[in-house]
Amino acid sequence: MKQILWFRRDLRISDNEILAYAKGEVLPIFIFDTNILNKLSRDDKRVSFIYERVLKLKEELKEINLDLALFYGDPKEIFKHLKTHGFNKVLCGVDHDAYALKRDNEIEQIMPMQRFNNSFLLHPNQHLNQSNLPYKVFTPFYKALHWMWSAMSLETVSRNPVLSLSPYPMPRTPSLEEMGFEAQTLATFLSKSPEMLVALLISKLDNYEVDRDFFAKEATSQLSVYLRFGLLSPKEFFNSIRPYANSQSVIRQLFFREFYNYLLYHFPHTAFQNHKKIEIKWDNNRQNFQKWCSGETGVPIVDAAMRHLNATGCMHNRLRMIVASYLTKNLLIDWRWGEKYFAQKLLDYEASSNIASWQWAASTGTDAVPYFRVFNPYTQSEKFDKEGTFIRRVIPELKQVKSKLLHQENGVQNNLFVDYVPMIVSIQNSRQEAIRRFKEANARKVSHESV
Repeated sequence: MKQILWFRRDLRISDNEILAYAKGEVLPIFIFDTNILNKLSRDDKRVSFIYERVLKLKEELKEINLDLALFYGDPKEIFKHLKTHGFNKVLCGVDHDAYALKRDNEIEQIMPMQRFNNSFLLHPNQHLNQSNLPYKVFTPFYKALHWMWSAMSLETVSRNPVLSLSPYPMPRTPSLEEMGFEAQTLATFLSKSPEMLVALLISKLDNYEVDRDFFAKEATSQLSVYLRFGLLSPKEFFNSIRPYANSQSVIRQLFFREFYNYLLYHFPHTAFQNHKKIEIKWDNNRQNFQKWCSGETGVPIVDAAMRHLNATGCMHNRLRMIVASYLTKNLLIDWRWGEKYFAQKLLDYEASSNIASWQWAASTGTDAVPYFRVFNPYTQSEKFDKEGTFIRRVIPELKQVKSKLLHQENGVQNNLFVDYVPMIVSIQNSRQEAIRRFKEANARKVSHESV
């Protein structure tokens, strides 16, 4: 038997089930999928990051007498070609994204496929409630997994040491430029190994619960990108931090990621539809949406968050909540517009987490924030960036503005010596309008259900 080991969201050797359960002659591969890449801009930072990491994985595989064949093209055509070379089975990690499911079903028509749960702690179909139905709320989901998160460690796997590299003419590695992309400068932390970032997180655990919401501080793990692309096994991450008494807050965040993957698996329609059967009358003003995208809303914290995202591909979780609430509640723009924009920009973009987070903010999700809870961006910035450190770091024209003005509606605009964009909407008035529309939408739902 000649097996293909298809690396996708598991760009590592350690605790990788496809390396553990493979047998005999194997050919590890990675595909730069043109169905995905052709939709991206030339300066997409994710491509630079993945490219660097794939080349590193190739070198690591060589150290264990294997290699990584790199292909550029349509996966279907590549697997048809590999079949002619005598390969008859493919091992890969599970991926529940809509495109990935469709692609994998097509590949399975060409070659038998065995999928492993390489990217998460549990497979979503392994965990149902007492009625044998999927959980819809995080807290009972999390409590029911007490056996897992209270364990001192989770079982990992070791690679099969007797694998041999199947004879195959290795394709030439395509350059970024040949694939239509330009090399990008990445955030400094992305040059660190996952082990270094885990060690850094452990040193911050004492204050993690309090500090993690303060986006001017470097208090978060910065590991979301590494988990997204499988550079770090979630089980090994769990095992690294679990022995520490103050690790529970981090572990809870790790299980939120599990829950979001679980929701998308059981409710795949939520990728495109409201989970709650309500229809909100969105304004969907394209000009306002473009101002939100470019960080020109006139609200300093929203603008700083969006400009930082555009420049780095990164955004703190608290800032994601603030800008999502502003877009869906204050501007009354469909959450799907924001989700799609984040999908284009976030380095750590993971469909399940992104979709669930947007539905949470828009009060359309299964375990969402109540519709009448509308984040006040000024209150948020004053609470979590009182001195305006983050805002000033990102928006140079506000460097000389007093901190208190950054946290007041029109506080910056009323300063005649500062040239800053006007506010799009009144925070108070738009909040009231959002509550009215969401209340009407929920009333229509109740009325329809009672008929």
